[in-house]
Formats: sequence, structure tokens, C-alpha cells
Amino acid sequence: MSQRGPVRIEDRHGFDAVIDARSPAEFAIDHLPGAINCPVLDDEERRIVGTLYKQQGAFEARRVGGAMVAANLARHLRERFADRPATWRPLVYCWRGGMRSGSMVTWLRLVGWDAQQLAGGYKAWRRHAITQIDTLAPQLHLRVLCGPTGSAKTRVLQALAERGAQTLDLEGLARHRGSVLGGWPGVAQPAQTAFETALADAIERLEPAQPVYVEAESARIGKISVPPALVRRLRASPCVEIVASAEARLDFLLRDYANLGDDPELLARQLHGLRELHGGDVIARWQAWAHARDLPALFSELMARHYDPLYARSQGTNLKHWAQRQRVAAHTLAPAAIERLAAEILALPAHAWGAEPRQPALGEN
Repeated sequence: MSQRGPVRIEDRHGFDAVIDARSPAEFAIDHLPGAINCPVLDDEERRIVGTLYKQQGAFEARRVGGAMVAANLARHLRERFADRPATWRPLVYCWRGGMRSGSMVTWLRLVGWDAQQLAGGYKAWRRHAITQIDTLAPQLHLRVLCGPTGSAKTRVLQALAERGAQTLDLEGLARHRGSVLGGWPGVAQPAQTAFETALADAIERLEPAQPVYVEAESARIGKISVPPALVRRLRASPCVEIVASAEARLDFLLRDYANLGDDPELLARQLHGLRELHGGDVIARWQAWAHARDLPALFSELMARHYDPLYARSQGTNLKHWAQRQRVAAHTLAPAAIERLAAEILALPAHAWGAEPRQPALGEN
């Protein structure tokens, strides 16, 4: 059995399992990609031990906490780890690579498994994720999908992925469609740290020499901030615009955002956030349509008065190669038309995308 020292982040893929020994609340905020949560202290136990440490000192905290850790490890051995073979090699981490993961590694090794501890714990992962985004994002060969709200950009991106193209679905990682009404029904956005973990993991899996298709996004997707290095690369990259009529886009929005009619009160509250931009009279009219579930009237005016003007202002300002963009047209945005758009985008010759943005010199990011 190997008895080497703590393992680096870069070596994590060589293990059969990655175990997060932190509490469920810590795990829920963010964790290493693919990790399973086997806490040595649950949320309440962690609170009790922390209180004892502050009020009575380290010895009492360790005495009480040690019994809790032993009981939790015994349960994991009986349940989560009961069917693991003798050759199983888990990698264990906690917040800083200290006592929680160390205690689990000790017991797993006593059983006979080649358990190892992640050097620096979750904090080492955070440093790694941020570094990977800052280092790899400027090297991506991005091709940016543009189009006003309702142009089916996300569906086209999914169709490109199904055809084998590399894609980076930022809205999927952020669990938000990007617009003021873009929240996923019944799904909360991840913590910022969890978004960055998912982004770093996604970027690491990309083949850097091949193009990567991505939607044009602002620096924020709902409550999530897109890392500056990626925003800069996206804005400096060549783009293609999906051109569809207002009628086709409205028809698509009525299908894609149909869930907004399920909760008129929530929709009306979301529209209130646009009051400063459009004034009380306009918002009152939109809220009346929301309460009446008149989505065709609401979406049509939202497009004309909010989304389309915002799109017209932002693209030329934010996208460096907007004037040289390619265009692909669609008379409808039905599923078959979306497949044709993906095929047409993939068929664009390499020279149509223009010169790739240069990679920044050391220190520019």
C-alpha cells in the first residue's frame, strides 16, 4: 500500500473516488467535480464542536468531536464503503487538508485501502479553479453565437453539441437564461464558487486547438458573474448572428418561456424590476397582461421596447468583431430549423470567422 504524502490537485483523476469529508452545508455550496459527501461531522455536530472550541478550548472540542467523528466513520464503513474492494483508492479532502480528512484517511488505511489526502483541501481546489480559468480562457478559440432574445441561441448551441462540436454552455452552468425573466423554473442558481468550479471543469475538458461555440453573454448571468478573463476573450472573438423575424422569435419565446404563464404573480414581480427603465404606466400594462396570462401581447412588447433596443446597443459596443460578423437566417425556429442553423454554422469556412484573437502577453490578464 502506498504511503506517499498528500496529493496535488493535478493528480486527482488517478483515484477511484473523491470524498468530501466536510459538512453537508459546506458541500452544498461547492465541492470538487465528481466528489461524494461523506462528512465526518454533520452541520449540527460541526456547530457544537466549534462552540466548544471557543468556550472550553481545544481539548474538550476534540474529546467530544472525536466521538462524533468515530461514530460517523463507523457508519460510512458500514454503509457507503461496505462494498468497496481491497484495491479501492479514494482521495479525501476537507476545508484545508487538516484533521477532518486526516482522520478519515487514517481509518481507511487501517482497513487496508490506499486512501490519500488532498494537499490543501478545498482551498487548494479554489486556487486551482481560479488559476485554470484565468490561464485557459484566453487560449480558447471561441466562436460567439449572437442574436436578439428569442433567436434560439441556446437550442442552436445544444444542436451544435449534438453534432460533435465543442460548446461552452454558460447559461447551463449558471442555471439561468440570462434575461430578466430568465430564471429556470423551480431551480436555484448555484453559488458563485460552484459556477466557477463547473466552468473550470468544463474548460479543462476542451481541446484547446479546436473551436468552441458559446453564446454572447454579458458579464452577469442572473446573479452569477462571468470571470473577467472569459468575458474579455468572448468579446474579442469572431461571431455569427442568427437572423430571424420578430414573428418567428415570438413563436419560439411562447414555447420556450411558456412556464412564465404558470405563476402570474411571480411574473408581475419580475417585471417590476424594469420600472426604472420603462416607467410605471408601461410596467402596469405589462403586469396586467401577466395577470391575464396574455403572454403573446407581453412578449411582443417586451421584445420591441426592452430586449431588441438593449441588443442593438450592446452588441456593437461589447463585441469587437461585430461589424465583421457572419449571418445565418431562419424563417422559423422550429426544431428542424434549429438543426439546419447548426449545420449551416458548422459549414461556415474557417476563413469566414476571420483571424483568431491573439493570446494576451504574460501579465495582461
